[in-house]
Amino acid sequence: MAFKANLTLNVLFISFALILTNVIRLRLLPFNDDAKRSLGYPSDSLLNFTELATEYGYRSEEHTVVTEDGYMLTIFRIVKQNCQGVMNGPPVVLMHGLLQSSDAWLDAGPDAGLAYLLADACFDLWVGNQRGNYYARRHVRYDPDADADFWNFSVDEIGLYDVPATIDYVLNHTHSEKLNFIGYSQGSGTFFIMCSERPGYCDKVNVLIGLAPAARQTYTKSVIYRIACITIAGMEGMLRAVGFEEIFSKGQLSQELLGFICQMKALAEPLCGTGEQLFDSFHPGSISNRTLRVMFGHFPAGTSVRNMARYGQSMLTDKFQKFDFGAEKNSLIYGEERPPQYNMNRVTVPVVIMYGLNDHLVDPKDIDWLVENLPNVLSVKRVADPLWNHFDVTYSRYTGKMLFPAVHRYLLKFSS
Repeated sequence: MAFKANLTLNVLFISFALILTNVIRLRLLPFNDDAKRSLGYPSDSLLNFTELATEYGYRSEEHTVVTEDGYMLTIFRIVKQNCQGVMNGPPVVLMHGLLQSSDAWLDAGPDAGLAYLLADACFDLWVGNQRGNYYARRHVRYDPDADADFWNFSVDEIGLYDVPATIDYVLNHTHSEKLNFIGYSQGSGTFFIMCSERPGYCDKVNVLIGLAPAARQTYTKSVIYRIACITIAGMEGMLRAVGFEEIFSKGQLSQELLGFICQMKALAEPLCGTGEQLFDSFHPGSISNRTLRVMFGHFPAGTSVRNMARYGQSMLTDKFQKFDFGAEKNSLIYGEERPPQYNMNRVTVPVVIMYGLNDHLVDPKDIDWLVENLPNVLSVKRVADPLWNHFDVTYSRYTGKMLFPAVHRYLLKFSS
């Protein structure tokens, strides 16, 4: 017990150190890929989405979505070579969670990565990216390295602009009337925001499959995640006032340091695996040593300080509401002193919810609240493994057994 307590304190200390180094924007001089290979980095950790797909026999297309407010999002279409001409329709959009990118769906490898499994089942799969990560760090006017306005966003703007723009692009490109949507964590939460704020967009989707969907996060158990987000929420105004806008981006000290430590076979599981589980919850053996070594080449993928603050705010209320700027600014922006709540009754699309009992980021109590407040819940499925947690959705070696069969079944139900 004393060892576990000491380990927890050490991980907490390291986590705050990583937050600090991100905030003051310390950057390592990055090794080039050749140097990383010579140091033993797994090759998959150095590849981008297209390169990973190609390596394992899939064809990938790269597309650029431009949102109404000017953000340029790279999204990918991935196809299994032997499925061409016999695709299951309509198209499927797969959306990542907080601090992730499209690469998260490939990091577990072709036997477990959900993007690979869906492509193997011959779905017309489109894998999205949301503003602020390294695939969505462009704008028609703003330079993310020079213009603070680029980082003036949270999940509120992602739901208002990024998700509808992605849906419209896929529908227009494929000449489809509707699509199916799979959202993990933030990927589902931003979908709910879209439905609340953009009338008619729910009608463009046949079904939402919400994997550990994150709306409100009142009961989040993760001590590290909770302290980090609430601390950033309390410091957000000060941090932004002195010019600190971006956090946990690829190439910053936290990501480079994690990538360096976790590529070592001897350290990946005992150190990085334990740290990841302390951040979420313990599920021994679920994420393989190989996946741990690969994922930290792509994670964390970056976001805004404001977005992290928004999550901190969500842990201090029992409501699913917009960003709280304080009474005075709220009055100017919203016309009332308190931030408005999102209208969940507008999420009229059929919703399938899948969650884990051992999820310490999106707590089952918040899932219960979500189920009670959504008007058209088709199914609620608790993953059979009692230790299934939040990160298992993208990184577990057991995804093909624990998650994919139900996802596949509901996609087929809403496919032609």
